[in-house]
Amino acid sequence: MPIVHIELIEGRSQAQLKDLVKDVTDAVSKNTGAPAEHIHVILSEMQKNRYSVGGVLKSDEKAK
Repeated sequence: MPIVHIELIEGRSQAQLKDLVKDVTDAVSKNTGAPAEHIHVILSEMQKNRYSVGGVLKSDEKAK
């Protein structure tokens, strides 16, 4: 039973998350031979003020 844990910053739509877990499940099934119903995908969404890159919180980044 493959388990995939994905950590990402909040802000994606429900449709984007559904597509993500479907694509990940398909890729894991294709490359491991595990049936899709045995593949678990865990999404952990972080708040932007709880994640930083280069010492700068994502919540403090200027909009691009």
